[in-house]
Amino acid sequence: MTVESTAARTPRRAGSGAKRTSAGAKSAGTKKSASAKKATGPGTQPELVQLLTPEGERVENPAYDKYVADVTPEDLRALYRDMVMTRRFDAEAVTLQRQGELGLWPSLLGQEAAQVGSGRATRDDDYVFPTYREHGVAWCRGVDPTLLLGMFRGVNHGGWDPNSNNFHLYTIVIGSQTLHATGYAMGVAKDDADSAVVAYLGDGATSQGDVAEAFTFAAVYNAPVVFFCQNNQWAISEPTEKQSRVPLYQRAQGYGFPGVRVDGNDVLACLAVSKWALERARTGEGPSLVEAFTYRMGAHTTSDDPTRYRRDEEREAWEAKDPIKRLRAYLEAGGHADEAFFAELDAESETLGKRVRDVVRSMPDPEPMSIFENIYADGHALVDEERADFAAYQASFADAPADAVTGGEVK
Repeated sequence: MTVESTAARTPRRAGSGAKRTSAGAKSAGTKKSASAKKATGPGTQPELVQLLTPEGERVENPAYDKYVADVTPEDLRALYRDMVMTRRFDAEAVTLQRQGELGLWPSLLGQEAAQVGSGRATRDDDYVFPTYREHGVAWCRGVDPTLLLGMFRGVNHGGWDPNSNNFHLYTIVIGSQTLHATGYAMGVAKDDADSAVVAYLGDGATSQGDVAEAFTFAAVYNAPVVFFCQNNQWAISEPTEKQSRVPLYQRAQGYGFPGVRVDGNDVLACLAVSKWALERARTGEGPSLVEAFTYRMGAHTTSDDPTRYRRDEEREAWEAKDPIKRLRAYLEAGGHADEAFFAELDAESETLGKRVRDVVRSMPDPEPMSIFENIYADGHALVDEERADFAAYQASFADAPADAVTGGEVK
């Protein structure tokens, strides 16, 4: 089944009557085309917020243009840099896993625009609750990318202090972070703060009861939280249409808050829609659901083989919508970046790749007993018991010399 075979999984493009900006447009804010039409009946495609077409042409959207009206050419180059650096880091992590340096890695390839656009929409005082794939959001929040790798190498429980960047530790349990985010957001509201909370989740997580509970609590308590769902079409090997009879963003209606579907490969649209949602949250208008309609170009994780459940034609169709190529086309057409900029960025990204390799390979092995540290703030009887049992097990090897030939115990 190709990506175009199901209406619920096909991104909206601007209507045939939409006008495009000229290739020589020099202003980052220049736009001349009409926004995508709304769905009008059964069988029609859902509305999709899009500001940049896959060809890199700017399209007009009266509802969301104001949220990116102040974006300058310098800002556009910064967004492009964020996506390039994130992709380079991610590629290096995949390679390191294949070389045995990491136990596992969940690649974000293809989802850079969704993460960078939404990440750059947040303020420093906002709080982010990620899943385990938000490497681009971590980059935008100022988390050193090498810190993301410790847990996947097995040398720590997380790798960074969440309070340093208001970016929570990665959550492996599917959907549970939405409850954490909602509870935190309820606390923000009780403190009368004007900050917002973002909970990232995938399309597969929307089938979890945790997410339904989070939506209910967020709606009832008018919590200042944005649920940012990256619909990358596949929950491991399960396609979206086998999980939901309606587009995911429409689920928000049943809980009493708005939902929006955005082109997840359009960094400008993701930035605009995220700003809208965050502004609502900060001003007391409650939660919202953003469905970033994107695609996971690689495997679910490095232990997965996507060729077993999806066709090459599907990936090829999405390659034409690549978020980085899209923004580059817009930068070049508008004269906002030259070859020197791209060459310098390529060199910078290679420097990042080398640093990531060097840092990972030099990570010291942890002391075996450190696995019991930082579990409970005030200690726990069961953890104490397990620590003692493990210490006794380790000690049982202390006085057992190994046979140099067989590697076993000397009898």
